[in-house]
Amino acid sequence: MSREQRGPNEKLGAVLALAGISNAGLARRVNDLGAQRGLTLRYDKTSVARWVSKGMVPQGAAPHLIAAAIGQKLGRPVPLHEIGLADADPAPEVGLAFPRDVGQAVKSATELYRLDLAGRRAGSGGIWQSLAGSFAVSAYATPASRWLITPADSSVARDVGPGEGSGAPLKVGHSDVQKLREAAEDARRWDSKYGGGDWRSSMVPECLRVEAAPLLLGSYSDEVGRALFGASAELTRLAGWMAFDTGQQEAAQRYYIQALRLARAAADVPLGGYVLASMSLQATYRGFGDEGVDLAQAALERNRGLATARTMSFFRLVEARAHARAGDAPAAGGALKAAESWLERARPGDHDPSWLGFYSYDRFCADAAECYRDLKAPRQVRRFTEQALSQPTEEFVRSHGLRLVVSAVAELESGNLDAACEQGVRAVEVAGRISSARTTEYVKDLLHRLEPYGDEPRVVELRERARPLLMAPA
Repeated sequence: MSREQRGPNEKLGAVLALAGISNAGLARRVNDLGAQRGLTLRYDKTSVARWVSKGMVPQGAAPHLIAAAIGQKLGRPVPLHEIGLADADPAPEVGLAFPRDVGQAVKSATELYRLDLAGRRAGSGGIWQSLAGSFAVSAYATPASRWLITPADSSVARDVGPGEGSGAPLKVGHSDVQKLREAAEDARRWDSKYGGGDWRSSMVPECLRVEAAPLLLGSYSDEVGRALFGASAELTRLAGWMAFDTGQQEAAQRYYIQALRLARAAADVPLGGYVLASMSLQATYRGFGDEGVDLAQAALERNRGLATARTMSFFRLVEARAHARAGDAPAAGGALKAAESWLERARPGDHDPSWLGFYSYDRFCADAAECYRDLKAPRQVRRFTEQALSQPTEEFVRSHGLRLVVSAVAELESGNLDAACEQGVRAVEVAGRISSARTTEYVKDLLHRLEPYGDEPRVVELRERARPLLMAPA
């Protein structure tokens, strides 16, 4: 469905020319992005010609998919107004701002919380369906640089007078903050065990809207405010991580940006580094290894002399992941050695942050294995994966599934087809118990690698076992 504008859309035509995209090419890109989000679109070169020459405006998510497709080619975000589609089924660029002012930071975060749930109530898949495919790694540049320049606000005290909000002003205390921290701890456990798509994990956006937003908009001292911003940052980062795990990359990006801004208001430099590390892992996963290195190094730079040894180890490990994805073996190896060295310095009495509870030597080994997988060094993958898989899996089910797939890939690249299929079957069994698009993507990648052996009985069996998983709705 489309509606008509007055005259040609000259802006869209000009940007298409700048990007070097043909009408047929744009139609194909938009259809592909829609398919990634479960949408069946059948645009063709004639559709695009109507958009440009007659000013027709496609309905639903299409305008945002058009902007995303062009943005991918240009390597930067493309707002709707730049392509003459700003009045199309508006979905504000919510969550992408990193305001300098604390008050504006509160506004930016709470708008994000409210908009997400409003979309869910409408039964339309939420704002993220409209923004489908709009992830752009360049959107992290300004938040990272502003955080590096000023990692803490001077004061965050807030005094809401009568009439400034709805009803009596809410006075925030430490007990309110503790409830948010407990919610974050519960959500971390559920996410690790059941995946970001589990129904319990989906309660995090609800908590942000119902619990965190009113507190952020209330009155608090500087001391309470710092703690409140820190707890809200943890929950917001978790919402981003869960969105990332379920394949909603554009939602994750916006949550991460707001989490980093809240961490700055909290004056919590290690937490800000953790958010940057999460951004780095997302960029690396999306294939932007160089940008992933920059984000990981930003986390490291501000935390020298501040973060615990275990925290610094994790940041160096994330840097190694990015170097490996960028194909820089010496840099990846150096970062891994530094990560292991920092981890060896960690002591039980260290005051590690609660959000780092997942990180231990087996997690180091698991990520080291993924580094060597990207560097195509199967012997090293096998060595580290054996250590990673030797630990109990009850608490970190999703991580165990990912490790099994990495192990299967290493066996395949070493010429051990039977062992690869055996690990693959185990991975599919784990993936079937959780809700994680990321784990499913790992299984898909393994099956793709096995295509040259498609007629082998073990491969046929694995493919059949994986069929229900791959056919399940996202």
